[in-house]
Amino acid sequence: MSDVTRPATDGDTPGGSRGRTAAVIPAAGRGVRLGPGAPKALRTLGGTPMLIHAVRAMARSRAVGVVVVVAPPDGAAEVRHLLDEHALPERTDFVVVPGGETRQESVRLGLEALPADVTSVLVHDAARPLVPVDTVDSVVEAVRDGAPAVVPALPLADTVKEVEPRTGGEPEPVVATPERSRLRAVQTPQGFDRETLLRAHEKTAVSGEGATDDAGLVELLGVPVVLVPGHEEAFKVTRPLDLVLAEAVLARRRATDAY
Repeated sequence: MSDVTRPATDGDTPGGSRGRTAAVIPAAGRGVRLGPGAPKALRTLGGTPMLIHAVRAMARSRAVGVVVVVAPPDGAAEVRHLLDEHALPERTDFVVVPGGETRQESVRLGLEALPADVTSVLVHDAARPLVPVDTVDSVVEAVRDGAPAVVPALPLADTVKEVEPRTGGEPEPVVATPERSRLRAVQTPQGFDRETLLRAHEKTAVSGEGATDDAGLVELLGVPVVLVPGHEEAFKVTRPLDLVLAEAVLARRRATDAY
């Protein structure tokens, strides 16, 4: 496996004249909520690093022709070696670039590494290793149908309270109770017209920890964002309990689908 070498062809995606679709996977975070050890994206799930699961999830979509992995700033060589070690679809090109100090910086660096023939982009969390291919395809299809920004999302099961934040475990006064039927929990991959996403990153400077939601940057431009149905298995592995759940989902898939 090496960085992008094959020229784009109409066979890379349906309707190749529209340009290729790429997936950018920011994987430079440390994942402190999972505890000490390797960066979150390199933690294993079913014996395989979560990053590899996430890359395969993008590459399973025949619409995705390029996957750009944004590695920890000092870990690009390790990530390249990791990709070399694991079987990945030959029809998909892979690029590895060093990331920045924030997720927003890392996504921007991934965008800068995209081949010129890419016209639509998915941004996917490495910590969502089990997103089904149908979800990926539905996001791509919505972008190709003309939506500049598309987000998979699920209705909320819990009531949500807006509060005045307090520190140190103090009781937090409730400010409001938003109408649950109007709320959605967003997932990834989020899909974008390439030029729209580039413009969003160029217009919004990194502040503090930077933006954690690329669709939010597009919203700041006044560009419409639409939602498509997400999937319950596209949850984010952030805490130890999430990892237990992900192991169970993966075991079920392997038992029933020869995953």
